[in-house]
Amino acid sequence: MIVREGTVGEVYNIGGHNERTNLEVVKTIIKTLGKSEDLIHFVQDRPGHDRRYAIDPTKIHDTLGWYPETDFNTGIQMTIDWYLEHQDWWQNVLSGKYLEYAHRKD
Repeated sequence: MIVREGTVGEVYNIGGHNERTNLEVVKTIIKTLGKSEDLIHFVQDRPGHDRRYAIDPTKIHDTLGWYPETDFNTGIQMTIDWYLEHQDWWQNVLSGKYLEYAHRKD
């Protein structure tokens, strides 16, 4: 859509007008998994940490008519499902095996 109908050099923020704090995102994930909020452990913030994520997609809505097809909660569920179905992928990431691929010189 942006390639066909957008303006070269323009910036289009893509989002769903659903600002959330980091803690709200974590609580949504915990609730979706049916787990207790007792699993949340607070740590010291890193310098310059993000308190929230807020993307304003008004321009892409107004100029190109784009709107998200998936709401936030459905997207979280879809993401969780993907990770559960692809455990081999993320277990390789956690193990560091991906570094072998990243450092290949083919």
